Amino acid sequence: MRLFVGAVAVVLLAGCSSPSDLMSSAPAVTVASAKTPKAFALCVFPEWQEHNSNASMSETATGYRLVSGFAQQTDDVLDISQAKSGSVAKLYQRVAWSQLGRGGLRDSLQKCR
Repeated sequence: MRLFVGAVAVVLLAGCSSPSDLMSSAPAVTVASAKTPKAFALCVFPEWQEHNSNASMSETATGYRLVSGFAQQTDDVLDISQAKSGSVAKLYQRVAWSQLGRGGLRDSLQKCR
């Protein structure tokens, strides 16, 4: 019984991911913008909220970060940082190849450049 409970715990934890887990790999998309990080974040955030009402936006030391996911699972992170002439946005996605229902997130980056 103890072995079964341990196996279930490992399976449940394997599905969890945090923003830092996603950001430890290469970004799926990188976009440069002439807008400030705040202006760029405010432009793309409505699309993130439409995709997932639990999406959040927070200020970081170098710009802004948008996070989307459910419960203990982070699916998408957009890290927007200050650049010499505007900002650079890097999109990290848990399953970057699976864009079913998530294409609007990538599209919003191009619209807001």
